Amino acid sequence: MKYGIIGAGAMGYRYGVMLQKNAGVDVDFIDTWEPNVEKVREQGGVSVARDHKNRRIIPINIFYPEEYSGHPDVWIIFKKQMQLAEELDRDNAAGIFHDDQYVFSAMNGMGHFEKIAKFFPKNHIICGTAMIATRMDGPANVDFMGAEGTEVMHMARYTNDKPDEKTKAIADDFKKAKLNPVFADDWMGMCMSKVVFNAVTNTLCTMFEMQMGQFIEYEGVRAMARQLFDEAYDACERAGIYLIPTRQQQVDSVITVSQEYKYHYPSMYQDFSKGRPTEVDYINGYIAKIGREHDYICRTHEFVVHEVHMAEMMRKYHKPQENVADNNTQREGVRQ
Repeated sequence: MKYGIIGAGAMGYRYGVMLQKNAGVDVDFIDTWEPNVEKVREQGGVSVARDHKNRRIIPINIFYPEEYSGHPDVWIIFKKQMQLAEELDRDNAAGIFHDDQYVFSAMNGMGHFEKIAKFFPKNHIICGTAMIATRMDGPANVDFMGAEGTEVMHMARYTNDKPDEKTKAIADDFKKAKLNPVFADDWMGMCMSKVVFNAVTNTLCTMFEMQMGQFIEYEGVRAMARQLFDEAYDACERAGIYLIPTRQQQVDSVITVSQEYKYHYPSMYQDFSKGRPTEVDYINGYIAKIGREHDYICRTHEFVVHEVHMAEMMRKYHKPQENVADNNTQREGVRQ
């Protein structure tokens, strides 16, 4: 099958490059960020490293929506939540969506599948989550974090039906790409499991501007995680949403995943450090929304949302880092 990536960012490049390189399938990239598109064209592809090593240029095909005339079998969407509606409207206006196409997305946060469903049949939508850390250091410049083969992702149909032949074929390509897909029965429980995890690691690492390994050095991290997880699980259970891991498994995963990616800054921090809006409303804010809709107030999550927005406000008094990559290099200099 042929794939089209909407959003040539950190994760869009990760999926597209691995499908192209490991599964041997045709991949086209669609993007609207002009510096990114023009940099790819200038240097002949995207610059890719893994854990800061073996950087090289991977040739890719990249297009603005209005100039694209291809017809992928499957779209893979990776945009920031706050950018998605505008992106889909622009892509649709460019005429690149077709009734026979399937679409997969494993974006952070929640709210994107409702937007995607405006343009695609519900039985053509495949929901996903990805425990895959990737860093974008600039236009057409990415770093895949973690050893190859350690990628983990889940997928489920938006209708919660069993995988049809097309979905199985997509999963087979993901497997060949070494993305290690696992099927789940319930897309909401699957996706909320990732949101709840991110509501701890992504948000707290962002608030205190720390790497994941630094985060778990604090002796009270399990108690902090437990408090946020308990609120999230209580809200989800009242809404009839049942998460894949248990509460204790979630707490334990904060430690194990942070150890595995100990030098990684979560994507929310990468946005925050560059002066961009964060997705906290679609992560902690979404958990709080579920709670209030079911007569349960997630006081800690609501407080955390305010804290992140306050930190965003304070950027007008503190200049954001010009380049998170430079900061990462400085902080990681000791281990190098």
